[in-house]
Amino acid sequence: MRFEVYCDEAFPDLFTSGNPKAQFLMIGSLWLPAEMREEVKAKIKTVRERHGAWGEIKWSKVSPSQLGFYLDLLELFFGYGDNLRFRCIAVDREQVNLALHEGDHELGFYKFYYQVLHHWILDFNSYSIFCDTKSNRERDRLHELGRVLDNANLSSSIESVQALPSKQVVLIQMADLLLGAASSRMNGTLREGSAKEHLVLALEQRLGHKLRPTMRSARKFNIFKINLGGGW
Repeated sequence: MRFEVYCDEAFPDLFTSGNPKAQFLMIGSLWLPAEMREEVKAKIKTVRERHGAWGEIKWSKVSPSQLGFYLDLLELFFGYGDNLRFRCIAVDREQVNLALHEGDHELGFYKFYYQVLHHWILDFNSYSIFCDTKSNRERDRLHELGRVLDNANLSSSIESVQALPSKQVVLIQMADLLLGAASSRMNGTLREGSAKEHLVLALEQRLGHKLRPTMRSARKFNIFKINLGGGW
């Protein structure tokens, strides 16, 4: 079976910032069968039309005036059951040992990206992975990520790992929205009474628990917390 994975990140420069604004680097991924891509996009378009919301879907844009739109996007996400799934990791900046990544924070970042993806890749399937465009010092980082994933999953096929601008890819935007919700809980940035808190509470009600680290086996909405440096 062919799957597509749409990825985004929050606080990607956390390890190099002189004034870090969060505890956790977050990298998220939205997974769906490739054959369902156009259907999901069409349903998102229908929600847009209903609310007259044509701007970029983004966690930072959740506001009281747009809350109904974003709540309907959550309902769309849950309406697909396990056919539309979200997984993210939370990397504690205070626990990261860059010596395990040759002192290279960019290499470490993509090793963590590997951890997001590797544990949900199943045998005898193929995967196309789409990441939000990001400036890298080493130009072949995504190619290397794809090669390592392919080597680590010999009974599955990594067809491609490529960067696309999120403004043009609505499913990366959906990943941004869900990742923002998870990051807000993990990093403690929710403001009481805000539209974002309302959205997170609605998400938690659907999940039946607060957003928190879960086991890798959690299928619908998985947050995996990484405390140590780790590797490929």
